[in-house]
Amino acid sequence: MVPDISTGGRTYGLLAYLYGPGRRDEHTDPHLVASWLPELAPDPGRDPDANLKQLTDRLDLPVLALPKERRPARHVWHCPVRTAPGDRHLTDAEWAQVARRIMHATGIAEEGDSQACRWIAVRHAEDHVHLVATLVREDGRRPRRHQDGMRAQAECRRIEAEFGLQVLNPGDRTAAQRPTSAERSKAERTGRSEPSRETLRESVRQALAGAANDEEFFHRIREAGLRVERRLAPSGDTLGYKVALPGDRNRDGKPVWFSGSKLAPDLSLPKIRQRLAAGPLDDDPSRADQDRHRPAHNRRTAAPLVERAAATLTADDEEDAAAQLVGVGELLDALAQTSPGSTRGELNQAARAFERATRSHIRAERSDNRAIRSAARGILRAGDALGRGEDGGATAMLLSTLVLATVAAVHWHSARGHAQQAAAARQAAQHLRAAYRSSSASPLGAMRDQGRRLTPRTRRRHADAVRSALPGRADQILADPGWDAVAATLDEAERAGHEPTALLQGAIGHRELESADNVTDVLVWRLRRTVNLPARARSAPHRHGAQTASIRHGAAERTDPATRAADGVNRRPRR
Repeated sequence: MVPDISTGGRTYGLLAYLYGPGRRDEHTDPHLVASWLPELAPDPGRDPDANLKQLTDRLDLPVLALPKERRPARHVWHCPVRTAPGDRHLTDAEWAQVARRIMHATGIAEEGDSQACRWIAVRHAEDHVHLVATLVREDGRRPRRHQDGMRAQAECRRIEAEFGLQVLNPGDRTAAQRPTSAERSKAERTGRSEPSRETLRESVRQALAGAANDEEFFHRIREAGLRVERRLAPSGDTLGYKVALPGDRNRDGKPVWFSGSKLAPDLSLPKIRQRLAAGPLDDDPSRADQDRHRPAHNRRTAAPLVERAAATLTADDEEDAAAQLVGVGELLDALAQTSPGSTRGELNQAARAFERATRSHIRAERSDNRAIRSAARGILRAGDALGRGEDGGATAMLLSTLVLATVAAVHWHSARGHAQQAAAARQAAQHLRAAYRSSSASPLGAMRDQGRRLTPRTRRRHADAVRSALPGRADQILADPGWDAVAATLDEAERAGHEPTALLQGAIGHRELESADNVTDVLVWRLRRTVNLPARARSAPHRHGAQTASIRHGAAERTDPATRAADGVNRRPRR
């Protein structure tokens, strides 16, 4: 059950909409289900002798009784309350209970207060009602409605439990402000896919990803095509900023501005500066030039940093964990801006969802997330990846690790009671899985083909290595369709001079596999990254090369354990 509070200045206009046909004739049988005093509230929906002006006059009477200079400019309080999809439809009597409880909880019309504000509840659909009140009490005072949104949310959670409805996640005041109904209506009228507030929030967040300083941040905002104005001190220092979409104007023809804090709590200029100061980034021009020419390399080097961030979420340092979540969010924003069309849609959705998981009451002012923010910066500098060859494989490698990180974020938030953040991380993980399936299909397919072409003897040898290194998971891995890709990877690593069993043990010791959706996929990417194999399968050597490798392998097997130990755990002895 979701309440959505806003205020306005025209009672009649709102009632005309509520009792009208709706924008697409979706309103059916508009009528009152509750009001401050039923005998005083005419119902234009059910009473043929009542009209909208009569209802407006009754609601506005305490406002009009005040001298003009004391009348509030925005005196109309509006709160749609909607049940969740899949919930049963409440009766009119049940909606009346809901309305009275919310009006009491918000402080606008407390039970037993004869001087409370006038209000009504209009129902014109099965799944929601609209609560409307005028914000002047019968005694001429204003109601005490401090934190009315939070109190309405808390009351809805209690109502859901008592009425047998879905109990939604409680809020913690760290969420971004939702678009108002007026903003949503304007988006529909102007043909926009979403309200300006949401478009601006995403664009500003993406401009911040990997930014080194204020100037770069503002430059990126302008490059994104947004209007931006800074609020300056007499000294010339920037105190704040606001942004607007080109062409988005109010009824007076002026741009519709949003300050950073109105977009999201962490997008105010002071919060942005805290983030930039906590992890200043290297701005070496030579590094920038290198980054522009190696998109695959930048994705590969980001993967271990994400894995390290995921490991931080299982440790005890909450401040460091919160900082790493912010870094993962920036990396997702960078990846969404530079990935190929086949995955960009899912990655945009993942980044949008995960930004909610980056905000909680756990602060990260003193933690250092420079490494992962620098990785985001490198990915942005490299620009769009082609989505094929090494670039496509490197993207799949990174996405596989990001899935693990978002799953770790779900567990971290859930353990701390951050229900909304956990739900957001879970949603991000779903989008990342979809993007991973798309990007990994080609490189993993090539590896599986190569693995199937290995000789039976070679496959048995690598299977024995899996049984030795992972006795508890070997049967699962060997029966998985992805085993062929693991075998191909182990074979490439062996030909590069690495010992498969020790390599597998090192990969498992680096981080657990319990949270992995697909163990074989995680093993493939972790092994390839560990020994610096390309993210695409290398062609198997010609027959002569294969025989040479076999001879080398046989010679290594005859070497005594002391000699192998002297040569190192991960390297085969040279012959």
